[in-house]
Amino acid sequence: MKLGIVGLPNVGKSTLFNAITNAGAESANYPFCTIDPNVGVVTVPDERLDYLAELYNPKKYTPAVIEFVDIAGLVRGASKGEGLGNKFLSNIRMTDAIVHVVRCFDDENVIHVEGGTDPLRDIDIINIELIMADMEMVDRRIEKARKAAKGGDKKFMHEAEVFERLREHLDGGGSARSFDCDEEEAELIATSDLLTLKPVIYAANMDEDGIADYENSDYYKAVKKLADSEGASVLPICAKTEMEIAELDADDREMFLEELGLHESGLDRLIKCSYSLLGLISFLTCGADEVRAWTIKNGTKAPQAAGKIHTDFERGFIRAEIVAFDDLKACGSMAAAKEKGLVRSEGKEYVMKDGDVTLFRFNV
Repeated sequence: MKLGIVGLPNVGKSTLFNAITNAGAESANYPFCTIDPNVGVVTVPDERLDYLAELYNPKKYTPAVIEFVDIAGLVRGASKGEGLGNKFLSNIRMTDAIVHVVRCFDDENVIHVEGGTDPLRDIDIINIELIMADMEMVDRRIEKARKAAKGGDKKFMHEAEVFERLREHLDGGGSARSFDCDEEEAELIATSDLLTLKPVIYAANMDEDGIADYENSDYYKAVKKLADSEGASVLPICAKTEMEIAELDADDREMFLEELGLHESGLDRLIKCSYSLLGLISFLTCGADEVRAWTIKNGTKAPQAAGKIHTDFERGFIRAEIVAFDDLKACGSMAAAKEKGLVRSEGKEYVMKDGDVTLFRFNV
């Protein structure tokens, strides 16, 4: 999974990126200090995998990972190449989802490229640039479909009509995500790689006072209302505090979080939010050689999940031997779970569930 961290210059993108990846991307109080996208890979915390590692003491421990890409700050006119616009747009196109960092704090010592704090204005600036870039792509798609439809091909005539409706929607300021269409039309639009189709998490970046009582912050409430209307997610976060947390060792981190009245770090919350937004779950494999978490789409059937491990597993799939993680933990061992009849044999139509501890049987 690849998440692109975006936002206007000086809203806290690189600070947040540094905090969640500990990768040390340069953070400076001026636009465009991030010229090439910084990439950081972080492991997905999973207590279930930790438990399996204690149980099996394997040679290898492989958690799921997420790739974060810190993308250069955007300014007005980016879709026309202003600032680092073209680079920004091509980098964001490569991501699965967007973490849109929005400044929700006042600080006269940190320059705001637009002159002052206004989360909705900032979101609108970026959304307009993404929409304008999408309109160019949609125009090209319409032109291509119209040319192909000259011979009277109904398929391309329909394609042109769908994209013409979409263009009108974009022209009115709507995102491709919010375009009203049926399933078949949605599948057609999904082939166009539009920026405003990508799922969005708004990271409301607040100062320490704001995050302590974020539900009463006018800035946060404005972002939350907008996110709800778009079907997007919103995550209150303090990038500065997350930086402090990231620099601590595990024990001190836990103590610091307790002092702040937090149960988990912003990174943990962001990962959970990302999984939920993208409809992802994890299944687990375990043994003396390796314990590992595998990320799949919710609704994936057993053979396709097996294919994540190796294509041969899917091709020669026979069955999946599965025990729910909670059942395995309650029993204390795989042998005890088998004795109690909790290890099930599942076939090709079985839909994988989050936390399934799985052994695939296959023959090629």
